[in-house]
Amino acid sequence: MSTVKTGGTFGRRMEALSERVTRFTGSTCAFTLALVVVLFWAVIGPVFHFSNTWQLVINTGTTIVTFLMVFLIQRSHNKDSLAIHLKLNEIVAAMEGASNRLVDAEAFSEKELQTLEKYYAELATLAKKDVNVTDSHSIDEARERHSVKHGPRGRRAS
Repeated sequence: MSTVKTGGTFGRRMEALSERVTRFTGSTCAFTLALVVVLFWAVIGPVFHFSNTWQLVINTGTTIVTFLMVFLIQRSHNKDSLAIHLKLNEIVAAMEGASNRLVDAEAFSEKELQTLEKYYAELATLAKKDVNVTDSHSIDEARERHSVKHGPRGRRAS
């Protein structure tokens, strides 16, 4: 039994650690601590005659912290993004009248997403013409309802 796998003991411990660190680094306490460190470094500058070593200490420290934070932030973003996608997929799958074509939309190419964006911009334009925007559930329905309401020339049908 390997403990290096993500689902193993090591993986669970690292995930728990990264979650705790993520919560802490986003706190007021962490910001205050970082500010105190920088102020302390600045105050002791004269003691070290603003030497290269004095500058190297803060440069090295901030570089290491930045390096680690990039990975921590990306991990947090990936997890949050996956959770949001799953929740949205559940909503799309559960809603009657919603287009199931959008489930797993994050896998679409950029060109496909831009095409969908144009359709939804059109839907928004059509919806602005309706009193109740919740009447339309899809582009196809919106176009059909719009043409029925307004006739072939965009005028209200009698």
